[in-house]
Amino acid sequence: MTNLQSVLETIRMIEKENLDIRTITMGISLLDCIDSDGEKARKRIYEKITRLAKDLVKVGEDLEQELGIPIINKRISVTPISLIAAATSEEDYTAFAQILDKAAMDVGVNFIGGFSALVEKGYAKGDRILIQSLPNALASTERVCASVNVGTSKVGINMDAVRDLGHIVKEIAERTKDNCSIGCAKLVVFVNSVEDNPFMAGAYHGVGEPDAVINVGVSGPGVVKAALEKVEGESFDVVAETIKRTAFKITRVGQLVGEEVSKRLGIPFGIMDLSLAPTPEIGDSVARILEEIGLEACGTHGTTAALAMLNDAVKKGGIMASNHVGGLSGAFIPVSEDEGMIAAVNSGALTFDKLEAMTCVCSVGLDMIAIPGDTPASTISAIIADEAAIGVINNKTTAVRIIPAIGKDVGDTLNFGGLLGYAPIMSVHKFSSEKMIARGGRIPAPVHSFKN
Repeated sequence: MTNLQSVLETIRMIEKENLDIRTITMGISLLDCIDSDGEKARKRIYEKITRLAKDLVKVGEDLEQELGIPIINKRISVTPISLIAAATSEEDYTAFAQILDKAAMDVGVNFIGGFSALVEKGYAKGDRILIQSLPNALASTERVCASVNVGTSKVGINMDAVRDLGHIVKEIAERTKDNCSIGCAKLVVFVNSVEDNPFMAGAYHGVGEPDAVINVGVSGPGVVKAALEKVEGESFDVVAETIKRTAFKITRVGQLVGEEVSKRLGIPFGIMDLSLAPTPEIGDSVARILEEIGLEACGTHGTTAALAMLNDAVKKGGIMASNHVGGLSGAFIPVSEDEGMIAAVNSGALTFDKLEAMTCVCSVGLDMIAIPGDTPASTISAIIADEAAIGVINNKTTAVRIIPAIGKDVGDTLNFGGLLGYAPIMSVHKFSSEKMIARGGRIPAPVHSFKN
């Protein structure tokens, strides 16, 4: 393909097929901000974030104008705050969330991630305090995102944390019920979380990362669907090859933007996240890709196979386009953020159990799902446990971002607006898991974890 053809194709993908750079995320280490005095630590945190990220939004906006490529979000991720705040004697970390929020607002980014704890093998002091601080922190901030990693394939699942987080999610929902329980949309519970994820709400800056880094997440479900429309009726060999070639083109655009942002800010380029991240806009849906492959509706029999093929082909194409692929990299299936998923739920084609099955073969997990507000905490914990088990056994990252809709039931809708979209309330099983969740302890690591 000539350079002119390549340019024209990219223009078409942007104008007609919703290609965009979903996020440029600056990762910032806060390890050098640790202090036994909480006020001093927070002052250092604010100073470092605002110093390093002061031009992030401007550079992103300049590149949008110069290249004609939409850059939807500019974000920051930081070292898990449980590690930073643990040096203090404070018993509530809400003030740390609030200083992150102020820093994010002052530099103009959409979100800041890293109000996080890593508790896969048990609680340290800072972890317990951070988790207990989550309801206050998320109710009193606008742009702060939080995550908790409760397990890995190497160590198993911390069921004490899983039990506690069921109650925490309920409390966050209650504290933010006047705003569609939006606090729950800013909390992700992971297993096998990654240190370089640019996507919210689960982004944090891992301790093995550089002092500062630029990570890019690119997205183009509409581009993939448009490519598949041209091979209708062809074999799966052709379908997979088409997706692979399309993912390569999408990733090259992201690589270009990431390298340019890195150069202008003087901060190293980190990774390209290949994830197909949908939006509520028509023509920007992962569900519609699956239907283009031949399903009458997303969620019917064959959906898991189609999604597995899509996810694999995206990865194969993307890794040829960038030397540094990371993050989550695959196809996201957030219900509220995908108009095709919403339609499938409303038609009855897509159920909670089918979504869980689909998470075995795609990125992340049960994402942006609204459930009845009276769902017991133990049921939420059991949902987290099921998804954690899928991740631990299959050696992949899985997560739960779930919203108990206070005062609402199946048939109602939560409308978040913007990229978060709207979510039909999905039914969950009525039978209790309370005795199982009450056991606590740790589910041991699977046998394949013993590889040293």
